[in-house]
Amino acid sequence: MNKEFDRGLIEDPYPLQEHLGFYMSDWSEGYARFELPLEAFLMNRYGIPHGGVYAMLLDTVMGYCGSFTGSSEHRQMAMTLTMNVSYLSRPKGKILIGEGTRTGGGAKTFFAEGKITDETGELIATSTGAFRKRSGSA
Repeated sequence: MNKEFDRGLIEDPYPLQEHLGFYMSDWSEGYARFELPLEAFLMNRYGIPHGGVYAMLLDTVMGYCGSFTGSSEHRQMAMTLTMNVSYLSRPKGKILIGEGTRTGGGAKTFFAEGKITDETGELIATSTGAFRKRSGSA
């Protein structure tokens, strides 16, 4: 976790976030990290997290990594244009850790990479995406 992380920047959870139980644990220019404790309702019929859970977490961290403003007064929103997910492994631990990094772009569109690990360090999924910054209110 970033020692400089200003907890005042954390936004109230949106409905899906609150329902699933994931939370922001770090956020700075070009970077975002969310964590999701694994619960039975997140699992598929094989007893591992559903692939959609990984995709949702990757989409979130990549969107947030390009939306940092450093101000709780000025919020930047982004929407996903494209996203690719590679499913690599299954978790060995009890917490999914999603990290997103902005890799490029301009004033309106940005590119990002995401990865999901667990607290054991197991690499579970990776992703790339393109995102469009939204103007105006959500």
